[in-house]
Amino acid sequence: MFKKLFKAFLFLVFITSPSLSFQSNASTFVTDSPKEIIDQVWQIIYRDFLDYSGKFKSEEWIKLRKDILSGKYYEPEDSYIAIREMLAQLDDPYTRFLDPEEFNEMRIDTSGELMGVGIQISLNEETNEIVVVSPIDGSPAFNAGIKAKDIIVSINEKSIDGLSIDNAVKLIRGKKGTKVELGIIRGDDFFKVSLIRDRIEINAVDSRINNTNIGAKIGYIRLKQFNANAAKEMSYALKKLERKEPFGYVLDLRSNPGGLLEASIEIARQWINKGIIVSTKTKNGITDVRRSKGRALTDRPVVVLIDEGSASASEILSGAIKDNNRGILVGKKTFGKGLVQSVRSLPDGSGLTVTVAKYLTPSGKDINKHGIEPDIKIDLLLNNGNKLTNLDLGTLNDSQYIKAENFLTNKFNILNNTTSYNPNKSNLNFALDY
Repeated sequence: MFKKLFKAFLFLVFITSPSLSFQSNASTFVTDSPKEIIDQVWQIIYRDFLDYSGKFKSEEWIKLRKDILSGKYYEPEDSYIAIREMLAQLDDPYTRFLDPEEFNEMRIDTSGELMGVGIQISLNEETNEIVVVSPIDGSPAFNAGIKAKDIIVSINEKSIDGLSIDNAVKLIRGKKGTKVELGIIRGDDFFKVSLIRDRIEINAVDSRINNTNIGAKIGYIRLKQFNANAAKEMSYALKKLERKEPFGYVLDLRSNPGGLLEASIEIARQWINKGIIVSTKTKNGITDVRRSKGRALTDRPVVVLIDEGSASASEILSGAIKDNNRGILVGKKTFGKGLVQSVRSLPDGSGLTVTVAKYLTPSGKDINKHGIEPDIKIDLLLNNGNKLTNLDLGTLNDSQYIKAENFLTNKFNILNNTTSYNPNKSNLNFALDY
């Protein structure tokens, strides 16, 4: 549906409790020699790795330590190769080593802010062109008049023909106050735009009111990722929309690859007033149960849109809403990523994401590799016959949204025909009656 707008690591659920998130083990070791970095990674895996495949053998891991530390590593890159070869034996795509540059990129993408010009870009797979998805409101790109569907053809007067999207991003990002020049094609016109990089907040939430032809207002909220600002943005959006008294909400989690565990829990608490949100179980069987706190921001009916790209933290949120009878799920079965990673920083600036737990939905379901089934299954069909764009999301060009809106408007009609409708008082279980 949305083609690879986020890097693969965002498919992780990152633990963000003080005892686990972005842990630094620098105090344990005096130096950061290549061999000590290897041993530190080995120790973390031996102590904390959750083996969900059943292939990890501690005696073999102990033997591996002796073999790998007997080698000679003259440069950090030599140790990085050895670490990646060591981790490959775990057969876990989510336990990954990140060199200093990759680790810094991960910090940026989960922090909710970056240094750049404020444009979201994607690769047109048919033309191999790098296209502007949208400028971020108030950013240097937005203020300079860059528009959605502009094609970027050069950066600092160098052609980017054949350049990967990751490399293009690296060239556009930079220190605050520095300049970058983009060559833009818009229709038949070519022009250059000079931009001064600034601190950019990555908006995780888009929201608006959609008016229906029967008088029911529907709040539409798209949650794009669970970064450090996501819970704050969701709270702001909900409070703003609540003042407009919608009948219900459509919460769009399609192609949301996940992010921070704590963000998913805090957002779930904004929707769910009472009940379990998620539980996590480590290799030692320790289960941490996280619950709502009785401070939900709305009790209006909610329909959640999901698809094959809804992963990890998205599955925590949608699973909590489903299992607590808070709303219904519409769309396609989710990705099926029920594992939790802890992020560990290493003394040389590199890092490690390691699978340390699995999570269970409130009903106790382990969804890893299975996903969450929607209550109402529907494919994404575009009424306008074109490919989906961001502008189509949550509109009458979006078949999954139409199904969600129809569900809510049908309930609106039922209430109007049978009771005196009070927009300020809804039933938490109402959305399940379908």
